[in-house]
Amino acid sequence: MTAAIIFVISMAALLQFFISYCRSLIAASSKQVLSPEVKDVTGIQKFASGEDFNRVMQLLQLCPERPEDRNSVQAIGAYFKILNFLRSTVARIVPSMQVWTELERGHCAYFAAVALERRISFSRDMLAQQMDA
Repeated sequence: MTAAIIFVISMAALLQFFISYCRSLIAASSKQVLSPEVKDVTGIQKFASGEDFNRVMQLLQLCPERPEDRNSVQAIGAYFKILNFLRSTVARIVPSMQVWTELERGHCAYFAAVALERRISFSRDMLAQQMDA
């Protein structure tokens, strides 16, 4: 019984740190302005919605990966799934949770759009290096 309690507390602490990590990634990306090119491709103009996330992630998968952002993109994808779970369970009962999950889902989509812009820039740099060689 003690082992089960320790396990539950450990998982709760791990979840708390994971959410803090994801929110710090999102906060860092929210300061970046998207280029008009990425806005056109993603359809995100000023604010992203949670409905944009899957489409932007599909576009993100088409670009060559940057080694630096692989883990952060996976973490935000997992965070988005947690938000979807909360949206379909707890948020149905608590209206303020519904607003918060929608806002966070939009932030996840914006993070993915920023990651897409970085990958596009990375691809351009790789192409320029190949052209020079």
